[in-house]
Amino acid sequence: MVPWSAFGYLIPFFQLALQLAKAGIKVSFISTPGNIKRLSNVPSNIATLLDLVVFPLPNVDDEQQLPEGCEATVDIPFEKIQYLKIAYDLLRQPVKQFVIDQKPDWILIDVIPHWMMEIAQEQHIPLASKAVAFRTCPEYEAEYLNAFEKITISGSKPVFPIGLLLPEKPQGRQTDEIFRWLNVQKPNSVVFVGFGSECKLSKEQKHEIAYGVELSGLPFLWALRKPHWAFNELDALPCGFQERTRGRGMVCFGWAPQLEILGHSSIGGSLFHAGWGSIIETLEFGHSLVVLPFVIDQPLNARLLVDKGLGVEIERSEDGSFSRDDIAKALRLAMVSAEGEKLRIRTREAAQVFGNRDLHDSYFNRFVEYLKENGAAN
Repeated sequence: MVPWSAFGYLIPFFQLALQLAKAGIKVSFISTPGNIKRLSNVPSNIATLLDLVVFPLPNVDDEQQLPEGCEATVDIPFEKIQYLKIAYDLLRQPVKQFVIDQKPDWILIDVIPHWMMEIAQEQHIPLASKAVAFRTCPEYEAEYLNAFEKITISGSKPVFPIGLLLPEKPQGRQTDEIFRWLNVQKPNSVVFVGFGSECKLSKEQKHEIAYGVELSGLPFLWALRKPHWAFNELDALPCGFQERTRGRGMVCFGWAPQLEILGHSSIGGSLFHAGWGSIIETLEFGHSLVVLPFVIDQPLNARLLVDKGLGVEIERSEDGSFSRDDIAKALRLAMVSAEGEKLRIRTREAAQVFGNRDLHDSYFNRFVEYLKENGAAN
């Protein structure tokens, strides 16, 4: 497995690797030292089946273009991602040698390491040129899976929905400050606010979101990482924001256990960027979705949610800007207004699909059988 160096790719690939190992398939997961260190530990019962293979990220000519230690998109501003891609492409030779030495039955990649196609063809190993897998299920987007299958060489290439690769549900409740605060909130009343690490928002954008959350009057829990432009954590928020919202809101600076938070009974909705991983985690628990997309697949994800009646997208002006009033309006619609009741019913119904482990395991098992029956050894 050779994922691109962005955690929107690394984490689902790692979840896939864990699932494959649990199914008895030996997996080599290739990435760089800094990225491997930031993944969770491999459970001891599958440690012999999942090998984390580390290759140092090659240097680019100018260290100012890609500073030392920057190995993923989260480590750099958007304009430097082109230099990360240059360094990533230099992994071609060590990865090729690894393939020659190990002779795997399959190579699993995403869209970025284009050079793996040639390596696979040279070594007669099947990969995405033979089949395509999506982290989804027909119950959510059958029409798009069918359309994709028709355009992949006139339907000659199998297209596999492999389920949602649901992470294990949190066992019990944490005892730290976050969960002590959540424990005293009313059921389904709190909005979880989180824009991840890939969305590098400007000060104006971050503050407008804060004013919108404040204006909504709703209880909230905000997982907030200190932006690069902030002098300190308090500088990341408008002056006086925490004082004005004290009691009904909580800001958690740095990393937060998102899945455990979303699984708490007091959470009723989420304001986020419409990243696919976060959509899965939110709908798994049947929460309302308020989306403010920014990059990559987020706008398409947001549009599909709205089309299916599962989310509210915050309105934008023609220049792409958004206002605190529209944020507050969308939050209240999704969480408490009578007009949003149909949305809340639909998201609770969606949890029957998104949280159905037996359903997703069935799709995944079909994919496993295909891998076993059609690898290079066969």
